[in-house]
Amino acid sequence: MRTILLLCVGAGLAAGVLGGVGDRLTHRKADARPAPAAPPSSSAPSAIALNADRNGHFLADALVDGRSLRMMVDTGATACSFTEEAAARLGLVLTPRDFTQPVMTANGVVRVAPVRIGMIRIGPVTVRDVEAVVVPGGSLGTNLLGMSFLKRVRDFSIAGGTLTLRG
Repeated sequence: MRTILLLCVGAGLAAGVLGGVGDRLTHRKADARPAPAAPPSSSAPSAIALNADRNGHFLADALVDGRSLRMMVDTGATACSFTEEAAARLGLVLTPRDFTQPVMTANGVVRVAPVRIGMIRIGPVTVRDVEAVVVPGGSLGTNLLGMSFLKRVRDFSIAGGTLTLRG
């Protein structure tokens, strides 16, 4: 019973932190260049295979609003997460007042800035209008491709050291 209560409380906190993220904040772009359009979709499903690195992590070269970023796939991350430095490279203009949402991380509670990303593309797999957070400097070692992206692809699977994303 205690476990079920804790799971419900945890799910409620996650929903409260990330639910309606797009309704709360839309950040100005420092550089107002439009992101390139996604290629026309074909009837054939798109897919990409990522091989695990020597530590078992899946790293992807992502195109985020038209800019290249290295991201690590993290099925334990509720949302895609960007370092403050990466957010600046993406043209997101943040102030200390934007870091309003407390989230529990492996290193404890951190206040993050909720944002909405127009497009994230991994190879041929594209997801638009992605909920994400920016983590303050020094609190995140690498950008994370979390469930706010993964739950919106057609399918993803891991087998034999390979992660396959299907659009």
